[in-house]
Amino acid sequence: MGEPRNLTFNENLIKNRLLDFESPNRIILDEKNFIHSAILLLILPHTKKPYDLILIRRTKRENDKHSGEMSFPGGKFDKNKDKTLHDTALREIEEELGILRENITILGCLDDHLTPKGFIITPFVGYIDENQELIKQEEEVKEIVKIPINFFINKKNYHERTYHIKNDLIAVGKFKYKTNERIYVIFGATSHIIQNYIDIVYNIGLLTPGCRRINCEDIKDKIAKELKY
Repeated sequence: MGEPRNLTFNENLIKNRLLDFESPNRIILDEKNFIHSAILLLILPHTKKPYDLILIRRTKRENDKHSGEMSFPGGKFDKNKDKTLHDTALREIEEELGILRENITILGCLDDHLTPKGFIITPFVGYIDENQELIKQEEEVKEIVKIPINFFINKKNYHERTYHIKNDLIAVGKFKYKTNERIYVIFGATSHIIQNYIDIVYNIGLLTPGCRRINCEDIKDKIAKELKY
């Protein structure tokens, strides 16, 4: 399927392509010793041009496994603060970008995603008003980056390498977004969640045919060994 010509924000289109958090059709991952977390794939609509995805470049901090990386707002489930992963996503975006949860419209959810470090990420999708003020939390967020959806839709901007696990072909992808000031490398879970979103909403297959992402079975022994040390 070719690149969609109209990439202005269409709430009904996106909402109808997504699943509810508790849908039996959504891939829900769970495994002992893995850490549950949630992110918000955050959309910034525009009236007469393609909408943006809002990403953050994390502040470099010691002992932070994702220090300096590009990501969506989000973080680990906190049983003392959150009743559900939905609460986690909304709490984190309040903390990191200063957006009150009542100013966010949640459209649905994507399949859970697994990282090699043992994080199970539940991605929610939502949007804010075009004029919403964003206030970054300096301790967590170095920079707020708005990237037009048509950049991610363009297959030329997606780069992938593959390797084998148990005779299966595993794909690892990334994007490189260039501005006049710098190059932003979007890789790992963030790039894979974007790829999944594009495939589901716009039916554009970025993932190499015949490939898959890692699953819990691939790395559970590795995670268990790491916990012993």
